[in-house]
Amino acid sequence: MAENKERTFIAIKPDGVQRGLIGDIIKRFEQKGFKLVGMKMLHASQELLNKHYADLSSRGFFPALIAYMSSGPVVAMVWEGKGAVKTGRVMLGATNPADSSSGLTGSQCIVNIIHGSDSVESAQQEISLWFTPEELVTYQSCAFDWLY
Repeated sequence: MAENKERTFIAIKPDGVQRGLIGDIIKRFEQKGFKLVGMKMLHASQELLNKHYADLSSRGFFPALIAYMSSGPVVAMVWEGKGAVKTGRVMLGATNPADSSSGLTGSQCIVNIIHGSDSVESAQQEISLWFTPEELVTYQSCAFDWLY
């Protein structure tokens, strides 16, 4: 039963928000059977983004990434379900838009429209960075028995 409660962090980046793709992205995750347990729209602070992308801070594109991510609102979400991290990454497609067929990438590697956790551990870390425990809800979806 615990594997049905795996959580992943998904963020719609400024490009996706500006292009009006929020609803389409949410729809894809709902149709896949995942349960939305947290969501908020915010202008991510430089401090939050520096923590979130700390593992990339030595890369040459880091300043451009932070500038892009702070250029507009972001929709941060937590999705729950069996295999949420791995399935979420598959749904997002390759980071390089030229290698992705998902339709969830932008025109450049840095300017892609969505972020998804790449492991259960990073999901836990990212969720705790973007959300307080009080901002996440626990409930059983009426579709639970149909899905699991």
